[in-house]
Amino acid sequence: MRAIWKGAIAFGLVNVPVKVYSATEDHDIGLHQVHGADGGRIRYQRRCEVCGEIVDYADIDKAYEEDGRTVVLTRDELKSIPAESSHEIEVVQFVPSEQLDPMMFEKSYYLEPDSKSPKAYVLLRRALEDTDRVAVVQFALREKTRLGALRIRDDVLVLQSLLWSDEVREAAFPALETTVRISAQEREMSAALVDSMAGDFDPGQFTDDYQVQLRKLIDAKIEQGESLDTEQTFGAEAAEAGSGEVIDLMEALKRSLEKKRGGGAGDASKGDASKTDSAEDAPAKATRAKAAPARSTAATRSTAAKGAGSKATATKTASKTATKPAAKETAAKEPAKSRRKQA
Repeated sequence: MRAIWKGAIAFGLVNVPVKVYSATEDHDIGLHQVHGADGGRIRYQRRCEVCGEIVDYADIDKAYEEDGRTVVLTRDELKSIPAESSHEIEVVQFVPSEQLDPMMFEKSYYLEPDSKSPKAYVLLRRALEDTDRVAVVQFALREKTRLGALRIRDDVLVLQSLLWSDEVREAAFPALETTVRISAQEREMSAALVDSMAGDFDPGQFTDDYQVQLRKLIDAKIEQGESLDTEQTFGAEAAEAGSGEVIDLMEALKRSLEKKRGGGAGDASKGDASKTDSAEDAPAKATRAKAAPARSTAATRSTAAKGAGSKATATKTASKTATKPAAKETAAKEPAKSRRKQA
């Protein structure tokens, strides 16, 4: 890694010299624009709309326009801003980590000790560990004053730039202002679905499917050229996106649970009509069950005894019925034997 900035953390009167490194990187496959007709690379030119000449980057300044008037600011004038020239990461507050809204996190940087002795660096790290707090800091980087959070990751101080409060938009959606009734059964089933999908987060088990498939497409194009068959490359066409039609929420939760538990969506749909009571019928059936008079133990035993007697009678009758045809068949065979003897 290459350091992008050098500075010092101002922790009270303690100064902690550090080097700043980008903690993240983009893994996307790089694509550039070309002319579809001949494959020529598309280049962008910085052309002045007044004189029409192509301008070198070194000759470009920045400007601000207000009420039809343009104010040009040179690089030297921008560098004269005091905050821009500061290389200090000033600790302004220590706060509990749960008070930082993840929505505000922007970009992460590793901080490496930049002195002969890392004692001050380790002291600040230990202070954050012992107090279980995050340091809120202010610093300037790349022509912008930033708010940041200083925390620990694997014994390394990490600086995370934060958005300013006015940079986070307020979410106001009229649809969420309407009253929605969620039944207890829906909440129980959704909680059961969450439990069936619960686990410990391991970022290593997830992959960027688009980049993997893009690499596959590039390799196939290199091998096959213009005769590329995308359907053969990726197999069956991808399923269409959801149509947005309204579905039965209970049915969707039920099928999701079946799928997660190994039953499969197909099995769930087969068993729904015969085995599973609907959400609307369940309360009614429960009410009917409560209203039905409870039978006494004696009555239950009597009924069971009668049932057993009936079964025994039916068994005897069936055995007699089965014996009669057998007797007739034997009688029919006897004359035939006598006739053979006489012959």
